[in-house]
Amino acid sequence: MKKQIDFTKASFKDFENVPDLNAFERADLFNEFTSYMKDSGQMNFRFLTSGVGCGPEMWVTSPFNKVPKQCVSLVSNDYLNFTQHPGVKAAAIEGIQKYGTGAGASPLIGGHHDYHEQLQTKIAGFFGRSPDSALIFTTGYTANSSTLLAMLQKEDVAIVDMAVHASVYEGLKDTNVAMFPHNNLERLERVLRESEAKYRTRLVIIDGVYSQDGDLAKMDEIYRLTKTYGGFLMVDDAHGIGVMGENGRGVIEMYDLLDKVDIISGTLSKAFGHIGGFIVSTPNIINFLKFQSRQQVFSSTSTPAAAGLLKAIDLIDDEPQWRKQLTDNVAYFKKGLLDMKLNIGTTESAIVPVKIGDAHKTGNAGRLLLEAGVYANTIVYPGVSRKDARIRTSLMATHTREHLDKALNAFEYVNQKLHISQE
Repeated sequence: MKKQIDFTKASFKDFENVPDLNAFERADLFNEFTSYMKDSGQMNFRFLTSGVGCGPEMWVTSPFNKVPKQCVSLVSNDYLNFTQHPGVKAAAIEGIQKYGTGAGASPLIGGHHDYHEQLQTKIAGFFGRSPDSALIFTTGYTANSSTLLAMLQKEDVAIVDMAVHASVYEGLKDTNVAMFPHNNLERLERVLRESEAKYRTRLVIIDGVYSQDGDLAKMDEIYRLTKTYGGFLMVDDAHGIGVMGENGRGVIEMYDLLDKVDIISGTLSKAFGHIGGFIVSTPNIINFLKFQSRQQVFSSTSTPAAAGLLKAIDLIDDEPQWRKQLTDNVAYFKKGLLDMKLNIGTTESAIVPVKIGDAHKTGNAGRLLLEAGVYANTIVYPGVSRKDARIRTSLMATHTREHLDKALNAFEYVNQKLHISQE
C-alpha cells in the first residue's frame, strides 16, 4: 500500500477518513502508523497496568519496558481512591451477592432494579433535589451524548464552550451548534443575543472543571448571561463533583447554583470510584429521558456492583478528610512544579497539566517520566491543539509526600534532559 500520510507529522485524527481508502485499507495504514510510533518511542498510549488496580502506584508495561515496572501513577481520575475503600468494596460485593452480576435488560423493559432506584434517589438528594430528579446511565459519556440526542433537534441550538468533553459533541449531531472560545463571556453574550429569536431551545453547555487544563468555568457570569437572554444551562461537572465545593457538591456548589442549573451531568467513575453517569434535572425532564433516551431504551444498565456507589456517595459527607488530603496534595504538587518554572496553566483542580507545546518533545517527556518511575498522560493533538501538547497529571488523596516527591524529581530530570521550563 502506498503511504499517503507523513507519519512524522501525523496524529490519530488524520486516519479518521483517508481519501480513496476503504475502511479495511485505512485500518492497515493506521497499523503502519502505530508501528512507526512504537519504533520511534512515541507510543505513550494504552499501556498495560497490573497488580492492584487504581491507586497511587501501578505496575506498568509499555513498549519502553517489556516487564512490569512499579510507577507512581498520575493517570487516574479516581481522585479519592474510593475504588479501593473497604466500605465501598464491601457494599459492591454485597450487591453482587444479592443480585448477581448483571442487570439483565434495559431499564425500560425489565432492567430497572431497586438498587438503581435507590441510587437515583440518593444522587438526587445529594444535590438537594426531589427523589424523582435524577437518572443514571451506563457511562458518563452516554449520560451526555444520549441526553443531548434526545433533547435537541434541528429546531434547537446548543451553545457550547469549545473546551467541553467529546461526549457533548457526539450528542449534538442532530442539532445546531454555536461555539464560543473557552470562558469567553463576550462571545457567549453575542451568540446568545444573535440566536434569541432563531431557535425554540437554546441550551448553553459548559464543564465545571475542564478536563485538559483543570481550570474552572466562569459559572456565575455564564449563568447570569444565559438567563438574561432566556436560555437554559447544562453543566457537566464530572471532575468537580465529589471533590470540590465546601460539601463536595462540585463547582456548581462553589457558585451557589445547585438549585438553579437546569441540567447537571456527572460521572460515577471519578470521585465515586465506579462506572456510570447521571443526569439531574426537573422531574419532567427526567421522565422524558427515561422514555426518549436511546441508551435508556436499548442498552442494559448498571450492574449490581453499583451498590458500592450508595456507600461512596455517603462517604463524601462521612469522611471529608479525603477531600482535604486531595486539596493538600494538589497545593504541594503545584508548588513543586511552579518552583521549577514549569507551565501548569490556570488549573484550579486535581488536574495539573505540564504544558510543553511541541508534540515530539512531549512524547519524549512521557517516555522519560516512565523511565524515572512515573506514569503520566501524554496529551497531544487532537486531544488539545497542535501547539498545546502537554503532560497531564491527576492527583489522588492517597498519594503520599514520598509519591509526590518522586514525581517532582522525575519532572526535574525531564527538564534537565529536554528543557521544558519557561526559563
